[in-house]
Amino acid sequence: MVIRKMTEADLTQICAIEQETFSIPWKEEDFRSSMIKKNNGYLVAEEDLQVIGYCGYWGILEEGDICNVAVEKEYRNQKVAYHMLVELMKEAKEKGITAFTLEVRKGNLPALHLYEVLGFKRAGLRKSFYTKPEEDAVIMWLK
Repeated sequence: MVIRKMTEADLTQICAIEQETFSIPWKEEDFRSSMIKKNNGYLVAEEDLQVIGYCGYWGILEEGDICNVAVEKEYRNQKVAYHMLVELMKEAKEKGITAFTLEVRKGNLPALHLYEVLGFKRAGLRKSFYTKPEEDAVIMWLK
């Protein structure tokens, strides 16, 4: 597996994973406009020249808001997301990010476990943050 910076050429594969994973998926233009902002960072995991996962953060001063973490179904539970996030946070720290935050569905137990393994702590709930289906979000921080 190779972890590298996301490029515009990856967007078709990324959006296929996005459609499969999220009830309100981002479109190519959403990724395109986010990945070109200098304070943001996006990575993909690639296996045999196929994108199998992606993740990103939005940099706001010294904080990184982690977003868009997804792995293709057949590659889940193989530490793909873990390795992508370790690399993403390493790159963000090199750009001056000192703390990370994210929201995750309250019922997404595998993701909650992953973030806790990475050192994130639960900081609260955002009631009805998600739709389709409606669900609370757990707010997590790593400082």
